[in-house]
Amino acid sequence: MKRRFLFFAIVSAALVIGPPAFSPLAYGQQTLDFEPEIPELPHYPPELDIELFWVPEDNPITAQKVALGWQLFYDTRLSSDGTISCASCHLAEAGFADPKRGSVGVGGAVGGRNAPTVINSMFNELLFWDGRAASLEEQAVGPIMNSIEMANTLPAMVARLSRIPGYREQFSAVFDSDEITADLVGKAIATFERTVVSFNSPWDQSQATGDETLISEAARRGNELFNNAAGCAQCHVVTRVDEVPFDLFQNTGIGMDLDEPDLGRFVHSGEEEDRGAFKTPTLRNVTETAPYMHDGSLETLNDVLLFYENGGNSNPWLDEKMKPLKLTEQEREDLLAFLKALTGDVPAFTKRAPPLPPDVD
Repeated sequence: MKRRFLFFAIVSAALVIGPPAFSPLAYGQQTLDFEPEIPELPHYPPELDIELFWVPEDNPITAQKVALGWQLFYDTRLSSDGTISCASCHLAEAGFADPKRGSVGVGGAVGGRNAPTVINSMFNELLFWDGRAASLEEQAVGPIMNSIEMANTLPAMVARLSRIPGYREQFSAVFDSDEITADLVGKAIATFERTVVSFNSPWDQSQATGDETLISEAARRGNELFNNAAGCAQCHVVTRVDEVPFDLFQNTGIGMDLDEPDLGRFVHSGEEEDRGAFKTPTLRNVTETAPYMHDGSLETLNDVLLFYENGGNSNPWLDEKMKPLKLTEQEREDLLAFLKALTGDVPAFTKRAPPLPPDVD
């Protein structure tokens, strides 16, 4: 299905204020037995470019839909054994990423990739490290079916949720649907994920107001390095609102020295140039999301800078932009200061689990 952008004014109208608590008016005149918590939703910056904001026309944002997706994001009942939720691998305290190198799923299974952050994922046209999902809606249900993540099937997940009265009522009210479907689960979770945003970092505030004193002198020097001598901006396109990597994939050489390397984007595109290439991640709140790279192999941001200074790991498909460079210790500290200045506040409600509808006694 081809997606179209919703006008920002329409989105803003849906997001200005979410009801502070449940009321029948929030769902028309329908009274629900389970009273979900309806969060106050974020205000997006007025200068946000609507062409960068991916909201499918058939899945507009509403406070009630966000509330439903919020519950599903934190609900372990989506997994086969009731132990794993989306939040199990996208931890709020770790910048909605995973502090473990490989994410742990049902039965202790460990994946070969580090879970990327959910923060500002609304800007991404393609999701997952290899870009295999074309929307947040598609991405949201992928881990449910993954054998080393939630290890469930979509029919079994739907059947489980359908036995929970509070979910049946909400899906009926939010989507005007007589049944819960995997497609609607994906839409609800994706809508919640579009509220996990970081827009007010010190660097954002400095750019918006023109007040350079809002960031340190070291961060200002780091910004200059980032955009020029260090070459970071060739792939990480930092704007006033966010980085917008979209479908940029690069082979930096990470993991290509293994006997059976992860070939990343190539597996899905079949394009030779995509061998070992992975999606350029956001740098928003990057100080919180260690470890780094698609396999979590670099423990600190300093390790990342040293890796790029060395020009990456040589292999036949290494991106041509990967060139050795020499940074002084001060320059490295300045870049780290700039990256730290990209850390902003994520809406508080997204960082905690909401009340969940109970099972039938």
